[in-house]
Amino acid sequence: MKPRTIGIVSRCDTTDAIEIVEKVRKQIQGKVEVVFDPRSATELGILKCSTPIDKMHVDLIITVGGDGTILRAIQLLSKPTPILGINVGEVGFLVEVAPEKADTVIHEVLEEFEVERRTRLDISVNGEKLPPATNEAAIITSRPAKILQFQILIDENELDTIRADGLILATPTGSTAYSMSAGGPIVDPKVDAFVIVPLAPFKLSARPWVVPANSEIIVKLLRLKKEATIVIDGQYSKVVQKGDIIKFTKAEEPALFVKTGESFYSKVKGKLVT
Repeated sequence: MKPRTIGIVSRCDTTDAIEIVEKVRKQIQGKVEVVFDPRSATELGILKCSTPIDKMHVDLIITVGGDGTILRAIQLLSKPTPILGINVGEVGFLVEVAPEKADTVIHEVLEEFEVERRTRLDISVNGEKLPPATNEAAIITSRPAKILQFQILIDENELDTIRADGLILATPTGSTAYSMSAGGPIVDPKVDAFVIVPLAPFKLSARPWVVPANSEIIVKLLRLKKEATIVIDGQYSKVVQKGDIIKFTKAEEPALFVKTGESFYSKVKGKLVT
């Protein structure tokens, strides 16, 4: 696929990010039609090229920032759009390109690029649909040191009833994020599955589970003091209460990422092992 239109989305709290955006602009200017998210356009002084992310109908999105910048863009886009991330964060597992390699990679992408599809989670609370999760949804207590109690059902079969600080439902893409830090397994993104990880469970037998992605996962909140919160990709949150039923299923629309040639396993070794 060869892009004809590109949208650029950047964090704007560092001079490094803005400098990279300016370099990218100069590199692609005149070769494709390009638009910028409003904050980036303001920083560059090119408001005439400003377009809100949900109005970006482009062939490719280039993000400049960390994983949070990518997750914010995916959540705001009105339709799945391939994303290429330039890393101006810390570990940056979703961002594929180091700043020093950006020129070379963008030059190649302008000629042609391939797309990798990543499974997402559809989420609803009592039938109310929430934004889908690319990484994970975390159900956590709104008050520190207060334990939640919940029942987990997989296709109407009880998996467990647990008291814990919370629960993470992660995609394979998100298995290297919060889920991994909480003791969950690392899952190759090509595996069609979801990960369920209890947070600090008050039960020795409670362990992470990997379940098929075509499962219907139901979490019932049985007991909690005050209220809890469901947080999706660190970008969206909603208060949930005792008796609420939270449903997770495989989203119809995947997240789309530009392939850059680096294997998942070399990325794990380079960013998470060494």
